[in-house]
Amino acid sequence: MYWYAIDGKRAASPEAELPLPPAPEGAPELFLLRRDPARLPAAWRVTDPRQLAADTADVRWLDPRRMGDAPELPESVSGAIAAGRLTAVNLQHPRWRRALDFTAPRPGKKRVHLLAVGDVGGTLLTALDLLGGGVISSIGICDLDENTVARWVTETGQIAWPWDYGALPEVEAVEPERLFDCDVFLFAAAKAIPPVGSGVRDVRMAQLEANRPLAERFARQAREADFRGLFIVLSDPVDPLCQAVWRASNRDGEGRRDHLGLLPEQVQGFGLGVMNARAAYFAKRDPRFAAFLTEGRTFGPHGRGLVAANSVEHYDDELSQELTRLTLEANLRVRELGFKPYVAPAVSSGAMQLLLSLRGDWHCGSVPLGGVWFGCKNRFTARGLEWETLALPDGLFARLRETERTLREIG
Repeated sequence: MYWYAIDGKRAASPEAELPLPPAPEGAPELFLLRRDPARLPAAWRVTDPRQLAADTADVRWLDPRRMGDAPELPESVSGAIAAGRLTAVNLQHPRWRRALDFTAPRPGKKRVHLLAVGDVGGTLLTALDLLGGGVISSIGICDLDENTVARWVTETGQIAWPWDYGALPEVEAVEPERLFDCDVFLFAAAKAIPPVGSGVRDVRMAQLEANRPLAERFARQAREADFRGLFIVLSDPVDPLCQAVWRASNRDGEGRRDHLGLLPEQVQGFGLGVMNARAAYFAKRDPRFAAFLTEGRTFGPHGRGLVAANSVEHYDDELSQELTRLTLEANLRVRELGFKPYVAPAVSSGAMQLLLSLRGDWHCGSVPLGGVWFGCKNRFTARGLEWETLALPDGLFARLRETERTLREIG
């Protein structure tokens, strides 16, 4: 093992003669390695030694026991992992220094920009305005319809606690060219939503071809703006659109991938939150699923491929399959009533998960795992993005593998 200094931090690496200042051996804060930047984040919080030996991130990272034997590491490195103080840095990513800056905690409230304020965006804006005063300084909104923007600026401007008129974030219009002058960009635009009664059962996949060019357009704008904040995808289908955003932002004018756009960890999809809430909804109403409320988890996409596990500790595949089906079809029950199911997604997937993420708390979101975006419990930390790791039963893990294959086929 070799030791280096980066911006006052001690780094360990198996590579000799890196063009970095040497440092004395000791407990490192960074671990330097080289991997394909399309298959690993540029930087992440190391929770298991096996992550340092992996060539790619995949669903095994959710259960590192399945990644093979742990590599031999100096006690100082193992101790840093055990203490939760080690950040892995992929030197093969051309923006690895940018990744270290991205993980650094930024004091103060954050500025959020939202595109656009339709059904989902308007509900999301209302929730963020009411709940976000502790972490959000202001919310800029943009939409093709100027009257829609003016309406929401006026309406939210007239929401206030009596005698505490600065408690809620200010809402203001933002011009399209300033969309990325913020800390968080929320993509809630949709070009096509099948109408109620259309007979389309997988509405999310019907939206992919329509919404992908729109998402890619703003991904390229983020690249041009040298955006350094969070790019959050709320539009359906969330997970494939995350992949499309990352890919589009990392191609030059000739279409060549150069990894000079958004870091993988800068892009996250917010679709799993409502699926988790829907599973809890059924668990509260049927005692067969009650274990979900204390032991359950949801994984995967906001749509086909979702896995709702009744329990991690006492996994029952038959119960979990039924709970998954109910969760997946919950939106259809709302559509059968003659309404678009957008309120719960806007609040449970959008507002709640954003507030949790800004606080550095665990939340439901789709994160990069080897080139696809996969929904799981995760959080942003001062050491980098962290996935929750669990001892997953074989039956549950097999379903996650199948979901991973499905997402790769869509991408």
